[in-house]
Amino acid sequence: MILIADSGSTKTSWCLTGNSDINKVFLTGGMNPFFRSTEDIADEIRMKILPETGNDVIKIHFYGAGIINQGKGDIVKRALQILYPKAEIEVQSDLLAAARATLGQETGIACILGTGSNSCLYDGEKIVQHVPPLGFILGDEGSGAVMGRKIIGDFLKGIMPDRISEKFKTCFRLSYTDFLDSVYKKEKPNRFLAQFVPFLQENISDEYCLQLVEKSFEEFVLRNITRYPGFRELPICFVGSVAFYLQEQLKNVLAKNQLQLKKVLKEPLNGLIKFHTEKLKS
Repeated sequence: MILIADSGSTKTSWCLTGNSDINKVFLTGGMNPFFRSTEDIADEIRMKILPETGNDVIKIHFYGAGIINQGKGDIVKRALQILYPKAEIEVQSDLLAAARATLGQETGIACILGTGSNSCLYDGEKIVQHVPPLGFILGDEGSGAVMGRKIIGDFLKGIMPDRISEKFKTCFRLSYTDFLDSVYKKEKPNRFLAQFVPFLQENISDEYCLQLVEKSFEEFVLRNITRYPGFRELPICFVGSVAFYLQEQLKNVLAKNQLQLKKVLKEPLNGLIKFHTEKLKS
């Protein structure tokens, strides 16, 4: 049996799969190695996953946020080795998960548009080029955090049109101080900023919201996708809630730039299951 995991900072989706079409799916907390230790991760897997899988697991493919180098990956890998000492274990980034889930064994550009953003050039097996995302202050174009930053800035500066400003005020009863404290003083400002994306989605028929979203996607294309050689000829795929729920606008921006949109997924797990089961059969 194969165990596949897609881990974010808040939740991890697990799937136990094999040669049959029957898969078992489980959920645990997020296992970002920036925030959790080997012991902590092992304890949760021992309690919630090991009783479901038993000792039949021969391979584990773990993909996660925060796995930016081998050191961070080893934090997770050691936890898995404690509980599955006989299994072959692979620990990779969420970006490789996006590439494998959408492109499979095809060459192309894989992107993540969620709370943050990311992208890579993928050769059908591995990431061969990566434009650094840089976070919501220096980069993360097209992400929920950056769209949130833009809409809050427009609201507080009085740039947002009155028709939308009144709706915004009604939906989010926050003061000037509340906004600034949440961004500059409290933890996880990126998540605070990203929570305003559903407002944009709900009001996407308004010209202001439409332009903000499409301009954000234009910036992502310009500052990320166009950095890769052959970007006009390559298929481009997206994973993430922002890409998924605003995919009509994303499609329009890519079409306008004569780019080949191949696939948009909300989450990569089903694509990863397909990728690894096909490799197992071959």
